[in-house]
Amino acid sequence: QVQLVESGGGLVQPEGSLRLSCVASGSISRINAMGWYRQATGKERELVAAISSDGRLNYVDSVLGRFTISRDNAKKTVHLQMNSLKPGDTAVYYCHADVVVVGLYYGIEYWGKGTLVTVSS
Repeated sequence: QVQLVESGGGLVQPEGSLRLSCVASGSISRINAMGWYRQATGKERELVAAISSDGRLNYVDSVLGRFTISRDNAKKTVHLQMNSLKPGDTAVYYCHADVVVVGLYYGIEYWGKGTLVTVSS
């Protein structure tokens, strides 16, 4: 089994910063893409940022220039540095990873349980 555990959410004022972290654990042979999704109340889950195993990046337009995704392959972690936060960024943020489990040759998608980010004055 593979687990993804997020940390770092909370309440922050507009224009503030937060750093989300996610660590993967379990019978992991390799992790392909890792990323962060978010889901605001009443809205569909959307991709925020993703990073491939070789460092290619992908961001949703609304966070360009404000959010930065990074990963540490040795530590099986992915981070999301969020700056200049806006009320519209309020959502539950989910860690996502495409993981090749020991004994298999294809990736399986895993999700964390989510961490709430609230941007409000």
